[in-house]
Amino acid sequence: MNRRPRLIATAALGAATALLLTGCGGGDGDSTGNDKIAGADTGAETSASPSASAAAAADRPKIELPSDVTDKYEDWKTGDDAKDAVLADTAGRIDATNDAILQGDTGAPGLSFYYRDTALSDAVEWVQAYVDANMSFTGTTRYYAPKVTLSGEKSADVVYCADESKGFNKNRKTNKVDKTASDESPYVLYNTRLEKNEQGVWQATNLISKRGDKTCAA
Repeated sequence: MNRRPRLIATAALGAATALLLTGCGGGDGDSTGNDKIAGADTGAETSASPSASAAAAADRPKIELPSDVTDKYEDWKTGDDAKDAVLADTAGRIDATNDAILQGDTGAPGLSFYYRDTALSDAVEWVQAYVDANMSFTGTTRYYAPKVTLSGEKSADVVYCADESKGFNKNRKTNKVDKTASDESPYVLYNTRLEKNEQGVWQATNLISKRGDKTCAA
């Protein structure tokens, strides 16, 4: 199994120590930033980003990923309007982060729209790590098994999984795709804390991840 090698940070989204890893599906444990995962085909229903339906409110940024990059969201709706709004902005954040990495732009407006406080500075560091390594990526990432816990009307926690077995790093200058094999797990468990701002946008304030978590290796 091949996957794109990734820039991994330690336990807060993009903390200062970033490592370029080769891999067959994932990075190390306890990483942050938007680890790219691409989905193994399970036959379950998948969809493009669900954030588009909510884009009209609060002038959410329109994110269009290039044709060789796909973020798939599986079972990303619960039927509960409040929880689905949280998931829509979570997907928007993922797409916005990937867009910033692909463009090599730490000032991409989607970052400050979907992140704040420490999480924003961590996200900027995460994107900068890709820029410094002269790397981009290609392929498909599947995000699945989301669980939303609401704490009142303005706070929420979202736990979800990702599988990056079909994603690969790409040299930004040469466009050469690295499909180096690895024995690392392609599965990552994400845990995100979100706060709702005055415009009604659910912004990430903290994000941690754990590679190879058994919860996601189904």
